[in-house]
Amino acid sequence: MGRRSVRKEEGRFVIEGANLLEEALHAQVPIEAVYVDAGWAASRGRHQAGAAGGATGDETGRSSPDRTGLDDDDTDLPARPERDDRLNLLIDGCFDAGARIFELEEGVLARVAGTVTPQPVMAVVRMPVHTMADIQARQPQLVVVCVDVRDPGNAGTVVRSAWAAGADAVVCCEGTVDMWNPKAVRSSAGAVLHVPVVAAPAPAAALEEIGRWGLHRWGTVSEGGEDYAAADLTQPCAFVLGNEAAGLPLDELQGGLDGLVSIPMAGGAESLNVGMAAAVLCFEAVRQRRLGGPAVPVHGAGTPPALGTS
Repeated sequence: MGRRSVRKEEGRFVIEGANLLEEALHAQVPIEAVYVDAGWAASRGRHQAGAAGGATGDETGRSSPDRTGLDDDDTDLPARPERDDRLNLLIDGCFDAGARIFELEEGVLARVAGTVTPQPVMAVVRMPVHTMADIQARQPQLVVVCVDVRDPGNAGTVVRSAWAAGADAVVCCEGTVDMWNPKAVRSSAGAVLHVPVVAAPAPAAALEEIGRWGLHRWGTVSEGGEDYAAADLTQPCAFVLGNEAAGLPLDELQGGLDGLVSIPMAGGAESLNVGMAAAVLCFEAVRQRRLGGPAVPVHGAGTPPALGTS
């Protein structure tokens, strides 16, 4: 499932590590199969005989469901025994939720994993499917739109930022990286399992539909846009983020945007990456809605960044 076409055809994708496995359980998305490194299983005395699971795997039974946390970054993990107990409880929870559990020969996960430091667990999860009609039915107040966002790490961060700010959806127009790309999933920290992610048609068509929902469509630009802190973001709105290098194709989006917004920068940096820009804008909308309106703009040194650039 390393290729986008295969993920789309199968309607499934792969998650790596205990943190994402926990998020899948929390989100109650169907977990079809969990693959555990036999070295880890043997170290915990958990290797159990079971039905044959193929040349490199055995299926095993589990019990005692629970939901506990585990960070995928080894530098932040607790001591090994506690870490293993937590992972074992997560695997038990997956089994009780209906997943098949396979123990793979030691080293197999390391060869197929996409992480620099391979995790002892990997799972195949059914892809949540959302449509534009589903989002409209939610009467959305805050939506993030990605137009030709190509980097999976940036894309995942956009979804993570949107989820953290309570956005109703992330709409991915044609040309945007697959949000179920393993790197995008990891960068989202599991947010793709919680906030609705919609694959949309061409940007102009998607923005036209979003406009019919009554959302104010803010295009992000490097300069010439309204100061984000002075713009009125209390009304239902959508932030439209462009390509990391080229920004938004404004000529193609004529009529699809209701305004332009920029983030002034007082320092010497030229830009924010698209994930950081999404976070700044979404949380400004949250702040304004909490306090009842935009702030008085502060004019500092520097020029507005090229939003959506790395």
